Amino acid sequence: MSRTDAGAVDYTWRDSVLTATPLRALNAVGARLARHGWDRPPLTVDAVVAGAVKSAGSDDLGSTSYREPLELFLASCRDEAELTTFGRILITKMLSSALANRIELHRWSTDHPGAAAERITSPWVIVGLPRTGTSLLSNLLGLDPENRNLLQWEAAHLIPPASLEQATSDPRIAATAKELDGLFKLNPPLRVMHPFGATLAQECVSLFMYDVRTLALETQAHVPAYARWLEQADMAPAYAQHTSALQALQSAQPTGRWVLKTPNHLWDLDALLAAYPDARIVWTHRDPGPVVTSLASLANAGQRPLTSRTDPRPAAEEWKRKCGFAIGSATAFDERSGPGWCRHLHYEDLLADPVGAVRGLYAAFDEEVGDLHARRMRAFLEQRPQNAFGRHVYDPADFGWTYAGLAEEFAAYTERYGIATAAR
Repeated sequence: MSRTDAGAVDYTWRDSVLTATPLRALNAVGARLARHGWDRPPLTVDAVVAGAVKSAGSDDLGSTSYREPLELFLASCRDEAELTTFGRILITKMLSSALANRIELHRWSTDHPGAAAERITSPWVIVGLPRTGTSLLSNLLGLDPENRNLLQWEAAHLIPPASLEQATSDPRIAATAKELDGLFKLNPPLRVMHPFGATLAQECVSLFMYDVRTLALETQAHVPAYARWLEQADMAPAYAQHTSALQALQSAQPTGRWVLKTPNHLWDLDALLAAYPDARIVWTHRDPGPVVTSLASLANAGQRPLTSRTDPRPAAEEWKRKCGFAIGSATAFDERSGPGWCRHLHYEDLLADPVGAVRGLYAAFDEEVGDLHARRMRAFLEQRPQNAFGRHVYDPADFGWTYAGLAEEFAAYTERYGIATAAR
């Protein structure tokens, strides 16, 4: 961490280090016990499910589709992630919470069968890689009175779905804000590396957590074996959870059109369109050099407090490989699908004229941006804080890379889609 002349705080992945003395002591004790073959928590399916059942008050998860990915992820954590005792505790808690949400969603949907009739019509779905303007675009689209973002507090505490009356005063909003404050105290750099806020838009990848088929897990732990399984996995069960969650939310608050976003969709566009055949897909593009480098920094920042590994290169290389896989998968889909299945939007064009970029997307679907929507977007752009919590600083040399080398590695992608790569 450093300060600029203007007083802003610069954060890098190195600043995501566990400093709390009690937690460091916990890890030291856990490491000694592990050397004698006593790893705790055990990172087993039974332990995770038991935690979910206790929290949700039911053992009905609806189906067993979650079980294979959960077994594989936990095995990968044990074999590859080098988790500390604190890391094992947090991973176990995170998984139990996700499955508790699944249990609660299944129970609520069973008690409210009418929700299944809710249609998720023509959602906007932003599928670009991280760091390509997806958060900005999601926020801008969500300012249309006809549109609705999935909010972070809703994704964290889905059931019961909040009514219109509860939408701005639900106590779960404050609870989520408190949870995020705890995260920032544990890991301050995350606040500047990713937009967090209880009432901010959330990546819909969080809904895939209910089936344990999600890239979100790989931001918490270095799990290459699970990653390769996920790249070939059937994503239909994850999209089923995704749809059920949106239907539940929509049943309580009538919704015109959802605004959804996660790069996870790039991995399996066939599954996305099987779930939402009339989706309005936007693929955002940016020079892969800063994209991959920033993402490598973010991945290491997310994993560092949970692992004993200090070398940032394994996680960085894995996420670079993942970006290449996502681009290759989406490009292959593009080649066999022909034009029209998505709208391409370049990062530079979005930043140069955000309102104009949104107008262009609406025009592509024979619609116009309303006056209220346009005024809201302009107000948002004027009011949003710039570097309010600091700046995320990253350098490819930290991971053994150069921008020139990354440009060469991703040349086929940048040439196909006309993406400029800056000389660095």
